[in-house]
Amino acid sequence: MRAGLAIVLVVLACLSLMIGAQKLAWSELVQLSPSAWLTLTASRLPRLAALLLTGVGLSVCGVILQHIVRNKFVEPATSGGLDAAKLGILVALVLMPSIGTLGRLLFALTFSFLACLIFIAIVRRIRFANTVLVPVIGLMYGAVLSAVAEFYAYQHNILQSMQGWLLGDFSKIVQGNYEIIYLILPVVVLTYLFAHRFTVLGMGEGIATSLGLNYPVTVALGLILVSVTVSATVITVGAIPFVGLVIPNLIALLYGDNLARTLPLVAMGGAVLLLACDILGRLLIYPFEIPIGLTAGAVGGVLFLVLIYWRSRRCA
Repeated sequence: MRAGLAIVLVVLACLSLMIGAQKLAWSELVQLSPSAWLTLTASRLPRLAALLLTGVGLSVCGVILQHIVRNKFVEPATSGGLDAAKLGILVALVLMPSIGTLGRLLFALTFSFLACLIFIAIVRRIRFANTVLVPVIGLMYGAVLSAVAEFYAYQHNILQSMQGWLLGDFSKIVQGNYEIIYLILPVVVLTYLFAHRFTVLGMGEGIATSLGLNYPVTVALGLILVSVTVSATVITVGAIPFVGLVIPNLIALLYGDNLARTLPLVAMGGAVLLLACDILGRLLIYPFEIPIGLTAGAVGGVLFLVLIYWRSRRCA
């Protein structure tokens, strides 16, 4: 499985480098054409790096949240974290217009972290008989945060610009304005180093504590990693749904929940899904492109419905 995913990932990465409004041929690169190398280094390679890191980061985020909440239908978009990050960025833009990217990241991170804490408190407070109700509550919670963000943007006359940059889109990624996305790298490394702890975390607070795990500290670490990834993603490329929901579920269905074994598959699967959605969006109305927020929503939604049907057939 790993070898197959790796091959697919390499093929899609090569296709991503070649596809675009500006034609780019390998022969031009071999001949050291200045315009071809400028296109490759200033646009195509940064876009590919952003795609890979975003796909890996969002899928890993989904895994962490699902183990913390102990629910397979939870991801940043269904726990309020994504909408809270949007609100944090808007507050930073209004209160401190010249704060810079790092300042906006800190605002988004703080809002996302607090929103996830509140969501977990709500889930722990209410004992749901049906696990499907957990993401429903998360969606309602996120809708409230999104409504607050839109009202805040409307009050300060930035609603139109907010709707434009919050829709997931990689077309504006060029060298010099995307590098904050590299914060996802240490997040992935830390997640892998703490994979065993997150696996134990998914067994529940009682079992995890009896096995010697510091439950509150591990939960806080997981939420910080999720918040950093979500904030960096929203600031760089906007909101992208379903990646953190579909890929972890698919890998867990096939290979179980031992993160030390499945995390590399989850990471590669997220990158593959996002690359495929991006290539699809660039080809459907070529030479123009559809924002990846739309293609990922459509493809991810279909895959999620297939997963639900598959799970129901296996349980029947």
